[in-house]
Amino acid sequence: MRWLPLLLVFAASTAPAETLRIRAGHLIDPEQGRVLSDQLVTLTDGKIASVAPFRAADRTDLDWSRRWVLPGLIDLHTHLADAYVQGNDPAESLKHSAAATILKGAEAARVMLHSGFTTVRDVGALRGLSDVALRNAIAAGEIEGPRMIVAGAYLTSPGGGGAVTAPGQTIPPEMEMGVVRTPAEATAAVARLIGGGADFIKLIATGAVLAVNSDAGALELSPPILKAACDEAKRLGSYCIAHAHGAQGIKAAMRAGAWMIEHASLIDDEGLAMAKANHIFLDMDIYNGDWIEEVGTRDHWPAEYLQKNRDTTDLQRSGFAKAVRLGVPLTFGTDAGVYPHGLGARQFAYMVRYGMTPMQAIASATAEAAKGLRMEGKIGTLRSGAAADLVAVDRDPLADISALRCIADVVQAGRLVHRDDAVQRCDRVR
Repeated sequence: MRWLPLLLVFAASTAPAETLRIRAGHLIDPEQGRVLSDQLVTLTDGKIASVAPFRAADRTDLDWSRRWVLPGLIDLHTHLADAYVQGNDPAESLKHSAAATILKGAEAARVMLHSGFTTVRDVGALRGLSDVALRNAIAAGEIEGPRMIVAGAYLTSPGGGGAVTAPGQTIPPEMEMGVVRTPAEATAAVARLIGGGADFIKLIATGAVLAVNSDAGALELSPPILKAACDEAKRLGSYCIAHAHGAQGIKAAMRAGAWMIEHASLIDDEGLAMAKANHIFLDMDIYNGDWIEEVGTRDHWPAEYLQKNRDTTDLQRSGFAKAVRLGVPLTFGTDAGVYPHGLGARQFAYMVRYGMTPMQAIASATAEAAKGLRMEGKIGTLRSGAAADLVAVDRDPLADISALRCIADVVQAGRLVHRDDAVQRCDRVR
């Protein structure tokens, strides 16, 4: 039966290509900063094959001639694997089994995809490596969701901003995979996480807003620990990003080799200059401060959470506006999971309000986000050979960026996503 493998190879090589042809009335190319009118986008075997002017004789499978079409959206700061939306109980994660949490994560992933986000970076799971399992299930086609790039767990100090803390309760080992005390422990944790399937490392460099007894402005991981983690990640062909609110923590993470800074709430002028000079991305979640204030106040979240949110929200937005003016690399990250999944497009209006043009805001969630993932040319673009991820809206988002809150259709990897009434298609503007 030696010939059987050869037959299988021959059958695979001669299988007909799966092609989808889309007529796009207004095709937004954020990488080039332009809009192309009446284009035929041909997708073959999950990749973009070509983009060319539409001709009357062209065959089409999807008629989006009245729509604005753009690459699938990318959110670089989500929490799908944890799934349970932020509430008023700091010990919430301990009240749900691993099985219940991953099932909740599967539904969150579906909602995220249906809202137009075809790729996400999940930036830390409280149950170590549960995000790897969710990523792999989506990649295998077992469940529906966005392409996921995952951290595996948080690298955090004991009791720090990424640790599960619940006085008097036992913390399961899988929730302490990233707790480190020394540079040697940090090196070992990085190797363990990447060996377990993580794509990158998330450092909790400073305290957190939504964590008890944690000073958001204070450095929590020492510079030697930060450097040891970044060095090991680089040695293993990966990289570190850093949760950092305080100015000193932001700069310590950058000096240690962090590729991107999350939140950057209290960044100072020196930090902005460092980020620009070294092309270090800032991923600033400037929407969810309003969600925390409104819903957190209504639902009686811990007073510590609410005060820290008030202390950082306006300063973060001011820092974002400065970063736009200076030309610092900025990407789209929302902290989905603090607010319900599926509402991430609300952040676009905030980015425009604080200095970006609509085209820049769209680029931050497509071409620029792809650079932040080190996947330039592979996603977030209309280049030939890139992943065939597209979204369509019925209004011009360059005239009114809130149009992205109402996604008409989604194509992921060359296939139209079936969307039913079980998932809200449109996040109505209030």
